[in-house]
Amino acid sequence: MEVVILSGTSRIASLAADAIEALLRRKPDAVLGLATGSSPLPIYDELARRHDKDGLDFSQAHGFALDEYVGLEPGHEQSYREVIRREFTDRVNISEAKVHTPDGAAADIPAACEAYEEAIKAAGGVDLQILGVGTDGHIGFNEPGSSLASRTRIKTLIEQTRRDNARFFGSVNDVPHHVITQGLGTIMEARHVILVATGAQKAQAVHNFVEGPVSAICAASVLQMHPHATILVDEAAASSLKLADYYRHSYDNKPAWQGL
Repeated sequence: MEVVILSGTSRIASLAADAIEALLRRKPDAVLGLATGSSPLPIYDELARRHDKDGLDFSQAHGFALDEYVGLEPGHEQSYREVIRREFTDRVNISEAKVHTPDGAAADIPAACEAYEEAIKAAGGVDLQILGVGTDGHIGFNEPGSSLASRTRIKTLIEQTRRDNARFFGSVNDVPHHVITQGLGTIMEARHVILVATGAQKAQAVHNFVEGPVSAICAASVLQMHPHATILVDEAAASSLKLADYYRHSYDNKPAWQGL
């Protein structure tokens, strides 16, 4: 796990976009894992800017969303299919047919979850997964207590997550209770994971999953066992890290050939 502490969201977005651009230039048909929430938005803005200005090409790429609410009507503005379309895929030249989201409206949810796992495998697996992290350490919608080996499945949201997401819906009463999410075992199969966390409200979660024990109570801690996990945080989110000075020193003296 590499922890990179940067001065703000623009630098974080630029560094994450550098890694994605390098991947696409090396492997034009790369499979991207797409997260929603607030944290990835600056990355999507930067990628869209590079597409418009520099012609960064997504035409052969594939995308798989991390999760989706269960029970929202098709086209609901807060469904993650719509959020990803609005915030990212409509702004670049990726084919709509190559962007996949779990089917939260499926009549047979277990079958839909299994089909999603199979679709990821058929595409060759995720090359680079973008992640945010919840204030309780969840990634995707793998709430505290999730199995570290879990696969794509239905989950019940804890009330803290529903309260955190109420800002997107207007009222906590409008936030669904259930979601489909890629499991921790699924996420761990991505070849490279980039997790973004900003703001003081994420500081304790960052400390817990970076420097605490690997435990189901803090789902993101499983990334300590990932062979290529990059954690991009601002100063506020890094404020509780005991080894912050070491992380800064390591990144400042990193050999250029290593990349991100």
